Amino acid sequence: MEPGGESGCWFLYYAYGSNLLRERLLLRNPSAALCALARLQDFKLEFGHHQGRTSSVWHGGTATIVQSPGDEVWGIVWKMNTSNLSSLDKQEGVEDGIYVPIEVNVHTQAGKVLACRSYQMKDYVSGPPSPQYKKVICMGAKQNGLPADYQEKLEAIETNNYAGPVPIMEEIEAAIKAEKINSA
Repeated sequence: MEPGGESGCWFLYYAYGSNLLRERLLLRNPSAALCALARLQDFKLEFGHHQGRTSSVWHGGTATIVQSPGDEVWGIVWKMNTSNLSSLDKQEGVEDGIYVPIEVNVHTQAGKVLACRSYQMKDYVSGPPSPQYKKVICMGAKQNGLPADYQEKLEAIETNNYAGPVPIMEEIEAAIKAEKINSA
């Protein structure tokens, strides 16, 4: 490592929810670059409401990870510039105490173990996600080629059938559209 090497300016972030979708993460965190697909052992994916309150952004339960021996969660390791740490924390509602940052060790497909920052919901009450939130997670899983059986598991998640407006979803869809135009 050269003096003033990279370790100070980058961190690894493990995403398992809506931030699986590149366009979603890049809305607020422009430095994110794909590092690896990875598996988090002995955890499972859950959906819920912080202190029983529905997410005002997604209109349903949002994803969290809970310890569960024998289970696994698949997700993505993003390499991010520390300049985006505060925007990521803000997006995850850290100041409001909704999610807390945790460190997890995940296994990449190449067999490496990476220590990453991730987030876990505090005081959550189980509750289904909105169809829009589920869609973003499934799109992200597909975009990045998470294992097929895991994608099937995500597709099978029950939603709350919310059908009203979700402005962040419109923002994401607009970002995807803009990319298509730019790459055409």
